Amino acid sequence: MKVDFVVYPEHGRPFTADVTYWPDSNPKPIILFAHGFKGFKDWGHFNLLATYFAKQGFVFIKFNFAYNGTTVDNYSDMHDMEAFGQNNFSLELDDMQALIDLLHSENPPVEAKELDLSRIYLIGHSRGGGAVILKAAEEPRVKAVASWAGVNRYDNRWDELHMGKWKEQGVQYVQNGRTGVQMPLYYQIVENFIENKYRLDIPTVVKRMDQPLLLLHGERDETLPTQMAHDLQSWKPDAELHLLPEADHSFGGQHPYDKNELPDAARSAADLSINFFRRHA
Repeated sequence: MKVDFVVYPEHGRPFTADVTYWPDSNPKPIILFAHGFKGFKDWGHFNLLATYFAKQGFVFIKFNFAYNGTTVDNYSDMHDMEAFGQNNFSLELDDMQALIDLLHSENPPVEAKELDLSRIYLIGHSRGGGAVILKAAEEPRVKAVASWAGVNRYDNRWDELHMGKWKEQGVQYVQNGRTGVQMPLYYQIVENFIENKYRLDIPTVVKRMDQPLLLLHGERDETLPTQMAHDLQSWKPDAELHLLPEADHSFGGQHPYDKNELPDAARSAADLSINFFRRHA
């Protein structure tokens, strides 16, 4: 069963989410899946991923960050570039908090009897991999975390964007390689990071993260080097690290994705995550 719903965070911009599960009136562990930069919840093979986890007995929830460029009325792809430019890392953490709080509310998106709130797990891909680490560090209701090709810090590529010019003009543009659209990045994301560095600096925060951490990274990752995973493990030595020899950054996925089965690399990442979460139940 798949259920679409809307989340209303405190910052005021609602976002869409969906939950996939097999209803059996028994409480099931919950996975929240966070997409990455220039991503969205229905990208590529993510719907197949949701079904795969649901068949393994999980309640799988994926969501659009409120400012990722989608809207409640149109969440099939990114089209609201003004919202995209106004996104920042604090807003993304607030979105995840709103979702976790909703699960614990009197009106969760599925019947409460289907949810085991003592087993909430986070999976984040790419930039989302950084976000789930930060959220777990400040949210004790999260049981364990898996970072798939996750970033080791948020500011490691900002120098490539010519910081002085960015600050002076207030905006830089990055191209969406899939659509060709020039996507704005307003300088406010830098200001927000500096103002909230205690909350947002991954190298520092991961050291105080108590939950078990799984690090998955493809050896053929063309976007983020495997060194990022090694860095994360060096800061949290009890983290479990697996390098997947055949995996690229998207674990075999692309958008659109027209196959009926998960890419092999994505299935491997899912199986490793399932095993990890079950061991930390």
